[in-house]
Amino acid sequence: MEQPLSIVVAQPRCVAHDVTANAVAHAEAVRAANARVVVFPEMSLTGYELDAAPVSPDDERLAPIIAACAETGTLALVGAPVTGPRIGILAVDGDGARVVYGKVYLHGSEAVRFVPGEPAVIDVDGWRLGLAVCRDTGIPEHAAKTAALGIDGYVAGVVHADDEAEVHGERARRVAADHGVWVATAAFAGPTGGGFDRTSGRSGIWSADGELIAEASADPDDIARAVFAVAFRDRQRRIGSMSRRSR
Repeated sequence: MEQPLSIVVAQPRCVAHDVTANAVAHAEAVRAANARVVVFPEMSLTGYELDAAPVSPDDERLAPIIAACAETGTLALVGAPVTGPRIGILAVDGDGARVVYGKVYLHGSEAVRFVPGEPAVIDVDGWRLGLAVCRDTGIPEHAAKTAALGIDGYVAGVVHADDEAEVHGERARRVAADHGVWVATAAFAGPTGGGFDRTSGRSGIWSADGELIAEASADPDDIARAVFAVAFRDRQRRIGSMSRRSR
């Protein structure tokens, strides 16, 4: 039987384009979280800098995160531009890093530089986590296609302005209502590129009922944490199954 899953959404401070410094900040967040899964915001390794160079999974600058994950048994879902080029998610653990996702729904200047990915799921200790990046969470079709792959949760890294602090909560509650899964969203905190001089922070985790379980502040370096048990996961699967049958 699968173990309970501890998950943290983290919002480390970020230095534009400085993967070395940002990797250290990510490693510190992983150690502070002491969780099985830590989710980071969109492009958290470089900042929301659309001209940032892709980060390869074998980049030596990821070493601090790999070391922190090895010490804590963590899987870190890190935002970064990746080969494609795509706005991606790197799954980092004690053995190294790999690209597990590319943002599907690009917009504006993103679509000029990047190419879209496909819906994807990652398995962690028997728990199936659907992946998303920012605008993906606002497109119901994305959650539907991801849920069709079979998921227990929907995890996302986002960047929102400070006056959009309610957006990721609204989207999380919709995903929970539509698919009967819990949602974890890591939101950028502090200034970054793309005109985001002030970002929302307030990363959060929501239950399958749309209840906010844990929420970070608007400040950089804050985290929010929750633990999901097998019984809760099984209840989510029943809700999701009933939701699909009702359509």
